[in-house]
Amino acid sequence: MADQASATVRMFGALHGIRKDRGQPTEVEVDIPESGCTAVSIVHRLDLPLEKVDGVFINHKIYTLDHLVHQGDRVAFIPIGVPGSRGLFASERNH
Repeated sequence: MADQASATVRMFGALHGIRKDRGQPTEVEVDIPESGCTAVSIVHRLDLPLEKVDGVFINHKIYTLDHLVHQGDRVAFIPIGVPGSRGLFASERNH
């Protein structure tokens, strides 16, 4: 089980492949401040290409990358191209 000062983060699809090709794990524990942090800040910390990330699941619910991640959360990044996800986030990018 994840330490409460961290969140468990997984990468799927192309993001999984990018991490694997770099010799990096595709599931990691990321330190999270007590006040939380945005999912996009985790994308940057993990050096994932932002243009390939469409959204994020946090505790099994789908969100945009500006959503806050809290200690103990389970996070999964969704790459662009996953069926159905592009339509969910396209309108968010235009605001």
